[in-house]
Formats: sequence, structure tokens, C-alpha cells
Amino acid sequence: MVKLKAPPVVADINVTPMVDVMLVLLIIFMLIIPKLNQKIPITLVKTKNDVTLQDANKDNAIIISITRDGKVFLSPGNEMIQDPDQVLASKVKDLQKDRTDKTVYIKADTRARFGAVTGVLDDIRGAGVQELAFITEDISGRLSGSGTETTATKNGTL
Repeated sequence: MVKLKAPPVVADINVTPMVDVMLVLLIIFMLIIPKLNQKIPITLVKTKNDVTLQDANKDNAIIISITRDGKVFLSPGNEMIQDPDQVLASKVKDLQKDRTDKTVYIKADTRARFGAVTGVLDDIRGAGVQELAFITEDISGRLSGSGTETTATKNGTL
């Protein structure tokens, strides 16, 4: 009986599957990254006497953003609220359940209508919010909400 020899071991790396996987990962990241960086265009109010609030930078902080044209967004998730008068209070109540920090942060555009901001404040008050903070920008240019420090004007009671 003749003993068959095994073919020699191939020491080369087959690069084709690795390139395929890398291209798939690249496509996935190209599709996901723009959604992660979705920012709401807001020019913050500039203030001189602000207070640094670290909790506003947390991922799960409740932030209500009001744009120049009166659109209202609720974070976490940057969800656009179509009818704030009907929906905002219940969504804020749901977000505040089982939280130790019940502060609601408001980011309002400098050019937002006063009526839109007071409407949101009224809805928040209807939700029973006791702690409220306005996210602002320091006059020296220290940006709030995106760096390691957040400047805000905090009002303990409504």
C-alpha cells in the first residue's frame, strides 16, 4: 500500500475575505455615523453669570431643544415633537420615572419666539417638573452641552 503525502502547507494569507469584511464594516460605519452626529441647529443665548452643570452632559439627560422656527426636540434621542401641547408633558413624565436627577434642561435658540419657549415651559410645568435649567453659552465662548462642561442658568423652582 502506497502512503499518500499531504499537500504542502500554504503559508500565504488569503486577503480577499478580510477585504470583504473591511468593506462591509466601512459601509456600515458610513451609514451609521451621520445619524449619531445628528445635531439640532441652535444658536444659544450668551450669558455672563452662568453656573456649570455637569449633569447636562450625561447621555440620559432630559433636554428639550427649541429651534429658531419653533420646532421642539426631546432628548435623549433628539425626537422631534410634532404637537408639543399634547405630547410633551406625557413624554417628559415617562422620561422622569425612576430617576434620581429630575432636572429638565432647555436649549432655546436666541431667535426663537418667546411664545414657543413659554409654551414649552407651561407644558413642562403641567408635567410636574420641579427643577429646570436653561442651557446657555458663556459670553467668553465656552460652549455648553457639547464639551466637558455645560453652562446653564438654573432655576430650582418654577
